[in-house]
Amino acid sequence: MAARAVGLLASLPLCTQRNQVLRPIQRLFSCPGTVAAEVKREEQSSGSVETGSEDRTPKKKFSEVQKERRDQAQRTVLIHCPTKISEKKFLKYLTQHGPITNHFFYESFGLYAVVEFRQKESVSSLQNATRTPSMGTETAVPFRSRFFSLKTKNPLNPTSIRCSIHSPPSSKKLLELLCYAESIDDQLNTLLKELQLTEENTKLRYLTCSLIEDIAAAYFLGCTVRPFGSSVNSFGKLGCDLDMFLDLDEIGKFSASKTSGNFLMEFQVKNVPSERVATQKILSVIAECLDHFGPGCVGVQRILNARCPLVRFSHQSSGFQCDLTANNRIALKSSELLYIYGALDSRVRALVFSIRCWARAHSLTSSIPGSWITNFSLTMMVIFFLQRRSPPILPTLDYLKTLADAEDKCIIEGHNCTFVRDLNKIKPSGNTETLELLLKEFFEYFGNFAFNKNSINIRQGREQNKPESSPLHIQNPFETSLNISKNVSQSQLQKFVDLARESAWILNQEDKDRPSPSGSQPWGLAALLLPSVMNGVSHAKKVRKKPASERIKNLLESIKSNGSENATSTDRKRTVSTQA
Repeated sequence: MAARAVGLLASLPLCTQRNQVLRPIQRLFSCPGTVAAEVKREEQSSGSVETGSEDRTPKKKFSEVQKERRDQAQRTVLIHCPTKISEKKFLKYLTQHGPITNHFFYESFGLYAVVEFRQKESVSSLQNATRTPSMGTETAVPFRSRFFSLKTKNPLNPTSIRCSIHSPPSSKKLLELLCYAESIDDQLNTLLKELQLTEENTKLRYLTCSLIEDIAAAYFLGCTVRPFGSSVNSFGKLGCDLDMFLDLDEIGKFSASKTSGNFLMEFQVKNVPSERVATQKILSVIAECLDHFGPGCVGVQRILNARCPLVRFSHQSSGFQCDLTANNRIALKSSELLYIYGALDSRVRALVFSIRCWARAHSLTSSIPGSWITNFSLTMMVIFFLQRRSPPILPTLDYLKTLADAEDKCIIEGHNCTFVRDLNKIKPSGNTETLELLLKEFFEYFGNFAFNKNSINIRQGREQNKPESSPLHIQNPFETSLNISKNVSQSQLQKFVDLARESAWILNQEDKDRPSPSGSQPWGLAALLLPSVMNGVSHAKKVRKKPASERIKNLLESIKSNGSENATSTDRKRTVSTQA
């Protein structure tokens, strides 16, 4: 089957350049001081994806990572630079304000530098030495921020800056890399390494949130803007949107030790009918401020009547499409849960990235809202599948709750969001199955899943009767009465099932006659990412003019016979209880 696409891949140039995807993607210029950091990141990435490997290094809590990144961002500035610049003189100029810990350059509607100082005081020193620009016939709105523009008084001798592209590879380039991999396990790990967020991209996301926080703080002193979703849960892909959460909980909190006698001081405030109305009014004010006074913020949209009100805008200087919400703490908790699952076993992220990429290649997912399966739903399906293995690769959410202590207790809007937050308290899985086996059995499992009567529930890690008639029911892990896949239509679900069955069939056929990984033809994961391969399979079956029921019956028999020699099917493992 894979041979059907030989001609397509044979035409691919070996040195295909990576395309710019979605929005103006940054070209990051790694200066000599940051090359070592990039090499270290790649070594960590390649070393952390060995199947069955157990990392003995103590793992940081999600909250600890967030705090470190936030502190780092507050010491960092964003500078719009001339296209021709002497890096050495530029850094020497900045060190007048204090020592620099790290820096890198990138392109997005111009050349930008991200500079991290060792101390916050250095940022204040730079701000004090900065002026409001003279705009000639126009008038500048004065705003003191950590976003600067650098002008040169005299021409400088520009120096060559080492360029490292940090945008997703093109589809052709990705197929090339996968075809030259040594195994299907290697293919999944390669895809993860190519698509995951880089260290520099992550820093830029936290810096962007910090810059938006500076703007919001003009109205709400003491507020915090936190990234959530793909930017922080370890499943983010290069080019993904930046979701932000405006946290106002710290405003107005007081220390009981500072109260005395019979007196209690409170702030004078205005009252509104409900928390939702308050959220809408707050976001409306922030949107107005971003639109009129936010440097680099364009295309501001107020989407305030949605179930979760938000402000959408483009941060032109970073290239990110941003969604800002408030009063959305459950989403932040969901990000932490996914972070924990992604950190527990190296196979989790590799499998999720590959399934998401496979789904996007066949238009099962889309960036446009509609009746498609979402990436979040696919991630929940992978987690559920890994909870069903024997032994389980991932624990259930209920089990994580039993490990929680008093410090972990969390109730949000009446919903119990409690689970252990210390990764070091969770025992690693003894499961040593390969990524190749897991990929194949994922397709077999969901190609035969009884979607018509069962729902997916990662709290308990077992199938349950559907509480509603939606084609696909995946229980929200915290707001348990909600179905996160309620938008999915029957036709889209059937498309997913058909493609899962055909993908399992292709992988089983390759077990019989696997091509050597020479790069001459797509195989393994690469074969699954080519729509032409899938169309070929469907076309070949239609030529036989067999009824759909007979085709499916033969396909299932083929999967069953080919898979029995390698592993016990997932269906026979459904009776195995999850980790308790």
